[in-house]
Amino acid sequence: MNRLASFFTELMRKYLPDPFVFAIGLTLLTVLLAMGIEGQSLSAITTAWGKGFWSLLAFTTQMAVILAMGYVLATAPLTDRLLDRIVSHVHRPRTAIIVATLVGGIGSYLNWGFGLVIGGIVAKKLALKVKGVHYPLIIAAAYSGFTMYGLGLSASIPVLIATPNHPTAAQMGIVPLTETIFSAPMLLTSLVIIVTLPLLNAWLHPRQGEKVVEVDPAIDRDAAAANAGEDLLEKNTIASRLNNSRILSLLIGLMGVGYVVLHFSNGGALDLNLINFIILFLGILLLGTPAAYVAKLTEGIKTISGIILQYPFYAGIMAIMAASGLVTTISKVFVDVATPATLPFWGLVSSFVINFFAPSAGGHWVIQGPFMIDAAKEIGSAINQTSMAVMLGNAWNDLVQPFWILPALALSKLKLRDVMGYTVIMMLWVGLIHITAVLAWGYATH
Repeated sequence: MNRLASFFTELMRKYLPDPFVFAIGLTLLTVLLAMGIEGQSLSAITTAWGKGFWSLLAFTTQMAVILAMGYVLATAPLTDRLLDRIVSHVHRPRTAIIVATLVGGIGSYLNWGFGLVIGGIVAKKLALKVKGVHYPLIIAAAYSGFTMYGLGLSASIPVLIATPNHPTAAQMGIVPLTETIFSAPMLLTSLVIIVTLPLLNAWLHPRQGEKVVEVDPAIDRDAAAANAGEDLLEKNTIASRLNNSRILSLLIGLMGVGYVVLHFSNGGALDLNLINFIILFLGILLLGTPAAYVAKLTEGIKTISGIILQYPFYAGIMAIMAASGLVTTISKVFVDVATPATLPFWGLVSSFVINFFAPSAGGHWVIQGPFMIDAAKEIGSAINQTSMAVMLGNAWNDLVQPFWILPALALSKLKLRDVMGYTVIMMLWVGLIHITAVLAWGYATH
């Protein structure tokens, strides 16, 4: 296993470019595919690309907000003390790898934005505390837990299709969560991943005598110096008292909580905007003062620069795929060989491929979902299984799609090529579990 990890790590080190270069390369590849397979003209493709480039700007902002404010929650004093308590009980490198995977996985199961950030934070804490931890591996291990979001409470597709009046409701109806993420097969799949993935990651740790890259103890020195400089500037003024007022944070925080209570009592649904609203005001309450919240949010914003830069490029790619018909063509290749029992499997595989070009479950579903629903209805396959398979393909591919790992790289100050060799192996294992799960589920019901 260590030889395999070394092989992939060296391969990525030599040939894998930075995530932004990867996004540019995917854009050019999509253009070539649209021209070669769909017969589209370069002018038509360029027009679709330009029109779609900013089409997901609101969604990009939502993603940025949930990650930046998720960082605030993950680094709030209460959370920080809890993480420090967990870290204090870990003394061995492989145990540290297991704990980082579990924290990232459980956090992502509860909420993908929170888990994506808290996994990286606890991994860095463990690397600083436990001597002998291979730093690139523990960051990769924490990120690997992100795959749990596809089975969790914030899984975009299952949550969307369980919502009344969702965009494809007329085509497929409402699919309750009890038939997707809370179904017995998916709960069992979640259990298998959360038990076995940490053990796999621990197995990947270099053996005694093999090269280990430890974290630089001064990794947070610049941020600490900046914060110390800001503290020296604080003076006993009215402005300073307002900035550090616990009363102001408490009042506005309680107002936010009050709105959430009223929203649900009036029959309101949980959507991405409300999730961001909850995270914002919960963070304000936990940080205690406006100044403390702003300081933590400023730190968190550093983790989202790559998302702000790159997501419009992926929106452009998605626009080319939708306008040219590439998504339908890719899906049709797999669907044409499907049976009622195997359609979820082919949906999983096609979703894995498409997610390289459209790394967003919501946007992904908009362009692939209608075709998969029609296919399920035509051949008599279960819609809940097919929809869940598309979600799993998305979450599976995220282990090797460079986009969502950007916050972890920003926190760790590592390069993509440092960690991707490990996430490839993690992807292979998670894929085996997903394939087994959807095939068993499909054959058990058809």
